[in-house]
Amino acid sequence: MSGLETRLLAAHVADDKMALVALYEEAAAVTDTPEAKGFFLTQAYVYALEAGHPKAAGLHQKLKATGRES
Repeated sequence: MSGLETRLLAAHVADDKMALVALYEEAAAVTDTPEAKGFFLTQAYVYALEAGHPKAAGLHQKLKATGRES
């Protein structure tokens, strides 16, 4: 298991939505496939919305730029 996976799992266990936003955004940045990038950005956006995170609007723009959100 990678360090990123371990940190993601720990953030889920702790229900740390702020950390999940950052970690899923990090995962999107390091993935090799557009499908995985879209998945990770979507997860980051969902947790950002739930947490009232200031990155929510920027994540929405990233999703729009990749054609995953209108």
